[in-house]
Amino acid sequence: MKINRRYVAIVIAAIAALLIIITRQPKEYRTASGVVWHTTYNITYESDKNLDDSIIVVTNKIDYSASMYNPASVLSQINSNSTDIADTTVALLLRTSKRIHQTTGGAFDPTVAPLIRLWRTQDNNAPLPDNSQIDSVMQFVGLDKVRIDSNNRIHKDDNRIQIDFSAIAKGHGCDEVARMLARNGVENYLVEIGGEIVAHGRNPHGKPWIVSVDAPIEENVEVTHASSKIYELHNQAMATSGNYRNYKVVDGQKVTHIIDPKTGHSAQSNLLSVTVIAPTCIEADAYATALMAMGLENARKFALSVTALLPRGSEPKIKIFLIFVDENGNMHSWETPKPANLAR
Repeated sequence: MKINRRYVAIVIAAIAALLIIITRQPKEYRTASGVVWHTTYNITYESDKNLDDSIIVVTNKIDYSASMYNPASVLSQINSNSTDIADTTVALLLRTSKRIHQTTGGAFDPTVAPLIRLWRTQDNNAPLPDNSQIDSVMQFVGLDKVRIDSNNRIHKDDNRIQIDFSAIAKGHGCDEVARMLARNGVENYLVEIGGEIVAHGRNPHGKPWIVSVDAPIEENVEVTHASSKIYELHNQAMATSGNYRNYKVVDGQKVTHIIDPKTGHSAQSNLLSVTVIAPTCIEADAYATALMAMGLENARKFALSVTALLPRGSEPKIKIFLIFVDENGNMHSWETPKPANLAR
């Protein structure tokens, strides 16, 4: 009997397709959580396969590239002058930092690493760093003293200059996990690493992802969460920076982890927290840190400048939400107005 090869091929293809349908797991919302970079992560995603291991691969890759605390990382080797060649991750972080450094007038500066060490080594019983100590460190601070060429070679004006990407790495990590999920066909996900967030698509209830901005409750030992504002994120990223946690009091002065790269001092301001919504989390993370260092008035001016040239009624790509206290200690908030509400 003569066999129709085309018919056989069609039957085989149909059987293979049926087997794929039978063996394929239905899409479901999955959760992954853990600890990375001394903070926690919580990720929710809709997929027909478990991608938890891929999440760890992404975060490990960033750690091996950009962690100051991993002595084998590319960044650690650049800081110790063992190499001057950046990999693609460090190159991206540095070029993004240079752009945001320029946009914020120098308020964002990852070369503050020696200043951070200086302020953090002061325990509660020790005096604050004096001007001579700060000045001795400031000579190694300034992103304009670091350049990267077309071959990803790093040039430092002084070999003692060190780079700290802590204020941008978590945001980049969120973006990279989101890209990995997208490459695997995931359309609905929320990625959160240390409070920085990327949201895409819909939540398990078919609604936009809803996220909360913590109210600035001063707790230096135990973290307390209370909502100050709710946002719906539509394929956006969000980051918050604040000085109401992770601080100490020395000689009656509140010393926060936010360092002003222009003065070398711990940022002193009535600005309690900055939340930034942006297209990418690397931007949101960096701008949130920069605006905290700027202080209230300069942060508000920056927020207004972002929308000043937009057409009326259009949504700014970067939205900013500030929480601050007045001279009487009363708490207030301020949000980037839409262009239609700006005075012309």
